[in-house]
Amino acid sequence: MAAAAGLACLLSFLLALSPCSSSPPPRSTYIVHVAGSHKPRAFATHFEWYASAINSVTASTLDEPDGNRIVYSYDTAFHGFAATLGESEAELLGRVPGVLAVLPETVYDLHTTRSPEFLGIGPEVISNGVWSSGLADHDVVVGVLDTGIWPENPSFADAALPPVPARWKGACEVGGNFTRSHCNKKIVGARVFYQGYEASAGSIDEKAEFKSPRDQDGHGTHTAATVAGSSVPGASLFGYAQGTARGMAPRARVAVYKVCWSGGCFSSDILAAVDRAVADGVDVLSISLGGGVSGYQRDSLSIAAFGAMEKGVFVACSAGNAGPEPISLTNVSPWIATVGASTMDRDFPASVKLGSGVEFSGVSLYGRRQNLSPSLTYPLVFLGGGNSSSLDSRSLCIEGSLDPLVVAGKIVLCHRGVSPRVQKGQVVKDAGGVGMILANTVVNGEELIADSHLLPAVAVGQKTGEAIKNYIRTAARPTASLTFQGTKVGIRPSPVVAAFSSRGPNILTLEVLKPDMVAPGVNILAAWSGVASPTSLAVDRRRVGFNILSGTSMSCPHVGGVAALLKAKHPEWSPAAIKSALMTTAYLHDNTYAPLKDSSTGEPSTSYDHGAGHIQPAKAVDPGLVYDITADDYFEFLCTQNLTPLQLRVFNKHRPDRRCRHALSSAGDLNYPAISGVFRRRPAGTLTLRRVVTNVGPATSTYNAKVTAFKGADVNVEPETLRFQRRNQKLSFKISFRTTSPQPSPEFGALTWSDGVHKVRSPIALIWLQ
Repeated sequence: MAAAAGLACLLSFLLALSPCSSSPPPRSTYIVHVAGSHKPRAFATHFEWYASAINSVTASTLDEPDGNRIVYSYDTAFHGFAATLGESEAELLGRVPGVLAVLPETVYDLHTTRSPEFLGIGPEVISNGVWSSGLADHDVVVGVLDTGIWPENPSFADAALPPVPARWKGACEVGGNFTRSHCNKKIVGARVFYQGYEASAGSIDEKAEFKSPRDQDGHGTHTAATVAGSSVPGASLFGYAQGTARGMAPRARVAVYKVCWSGGCFSSDILAAVDRAVADGVDVLSISLGGGVSGYQRDSLSIAAFGAMEKGVFVACSAGNAGPEPISLTNVSPWIATVGASTMDRDFPASVKLGSGVEFSGVSLYGRRQNLSPSLTYPLVFLGGGNSSSLDSRSLCIEGSLDPLVVAGKIVLCHRGVSPRVQKGQVVKDAGGVGMILANTVVNGEELIADSHLLPAVAVGQKTGEAIKNYIRTAARPTASLTFQGTKVGIRPSPVVAAFSSRGPNILTLEVLKPDMVAPGVNILAAWSGVASPTSLAVDRRRVGFNILSGTSMSCPHVGGVAALLKAKHPEWSPAAIKSALMTTAYLHDNTYAPLKDSSTGEPSTSYDHGAGHIQPAKAVDPGLVYDITADDYFEFLCTQNLTPLQLRVFNKHRPDRRCRHALSSAGDLNYPAISGVFRRRPAGTLTLRRVVTNVGPATSTYNAKVTAFKGADVNVEPETLRFQRRNQKLSFKISFRTTSPQPSPEFGALTWSDGVHKVRSPIALIWLQ
């Protein structure tokens, strides 16, 4: 009997007709972009067409019913669907008529009491003066794609808000510990997206995380509060950063789209959220997420953001935290506002005093300052090797690397890197250490980021770390004491570009200068989840209402919130006009009147570090001129990127008949607020780029051009004067660069148009390719 059964199974395998054959090939989630206009008339809906297409390429006629493979159907920002497919099935599906692209699922990473005032938009400014007219700010809805929200936090109180705008189409989805009552006039929408995650990573463990809009991580609550949190007096973290916490647009509405789970943020879920957010009616999207950089036509978030832009939605995305390495940016599409991070003028000073009497400055958010007496000194030890370029597990204080017999009762010097900063402190504590000095390596330079460590700990810069190590090596009995000094405002210099902030140039298109701008992203206080510790370590039992975080994840919602204010003031402005206003009014000097510095080097930063500069909302509301860009203009830009007609069609959801007109002679002619001149030929000659500016200031005005002198080229602007006779009038100009001596590295400068009141500044980068 057994032999007969085995023969039957073998025959079934050979005939590929029976489930008793070997298991089918593994499946993954793929995102399929289609030309919506190609739907055959035989199908009543796009979903039916998608299901039929999948069924036509599946490996067995006994497979699931039509449509069971479909994870999501996308219909608003673009046409397409996500489905679970085998590799060969995905390849076959790519040949089906009407299918434009089949892309594998991508996992994305998650990339305040002071920042509104630092940006010049305190409550007295918003309620009076230039911000008070225009569309009511409470009619603006900001969509936040993140880890969800903790609705009980007072940052989301709605007492002062009028009813939700009638145009809003969003919903409040219920689930684990989240009901419709958790939405209000501030949180006007809350949705969850997990089908893509579950298709790739398995079912969500509802005992470990909420399968609902509720935020168990804290990141989403923090970014949502930074965008549009209501005013909360007396907010702080362990007494640090004490004051009134408030978002950038405190009267704007928040719509939450939870797309991130314990295993990551999956692109199919992110795209479903963008698609739904646009349909719901958001005005701004704040997306503090990033993945790898591929071609525009292969970046699903880029495609979705294009569709959102075409519907009038401003999209802000974080630049990434891979700095100071060059070419480390994510989210580089020109229709996305790519935001880097900078410091504010607030810090949390702490100090290290060595037994030799020498004292060094650092920072800390340690919350139990009484546990280590500043009047006592403690033995000091470093278990690593020589210099910071040869790091090992002990110098990095990796889990399990420290010998309790050596560490107990001592302050331990640890290097930053590899493992989370707060985790290093826990490793020291577990080994019996009484304190930690966390020293930067060369990569981080002198940038100081404060953390709420579980033991007394002070972060210091790379040079200080080397000096302390030298003391430990040479002193017979090295000792140290740590002191914590609370909160200090008025730090100079500030702002400074954060070392971790990802840098340009734009690897896909050198002619589009990225990042676009920087905004506060270091030591930002905002709301926090009620079930997450401030360190996010499992052993940390502390719970706080507000937390202090750093990253471009924190700078992105600053721009999203300011964009909401600009949308309220100028409802007629396009997303490109809003971005132009933010970029051309950005500033480039710190509070010592010196050029913005790069925290990783201490030297002046460049446009590849800070983009157009640091945002200046009070100026952006009245920029004088804007560089406007339509969806057709962006499409013409894509036509310069050597994409095939099929690849271009993924950007044509709303205009299936759109074709390349070849209106741009090169990518550099995109009407971008920044200018990047790329000399691609040798010998380099003259390069001419074209721009159009729109007058959004006084009806009658005259602007004169001023341009930086460049080391390697002569620059000419034609005409040098622009005379406007009416509001919204458009005038064009040309800027030409004639090479005098090709330079081995990029040269930076600016073109500024001024009417005596407004200064409309466009950064310039010149590059000679070898």
